[in-house]
Amino acid sequence: MTDAGQPVATWRKVLAAILDFVMVFFGGGYAIGYLTGNVTSEGFKLEGLPALVLLTLLIVYFVAGSKYLGGTIWQRILYKH
Repeated sequence: MTDAGQPVATWRKVLAAILDFVMVFFGGGYAIGYLTGNVTSEGFKLEGLPALVLLTLLIVYFVAGSKYLGGTIWQRILYKH
């Protein structure tokens, strides 16, 4: 992702984490809401098992992206020099 000698700026790390969270939360939340019939006129409303599935999706996204895929989507975009 980056050169070993050049550390990534803190603001890039924070921004990547925020953008990744927002992207997965709203994208995954809407997709899960659509599949489970929990889409409302205001967006989506997840309770119980669908909410747990979204939480699991968030955790898997960050763990898999960081450990196995060389970075999450926004880490890959923002960490390039």
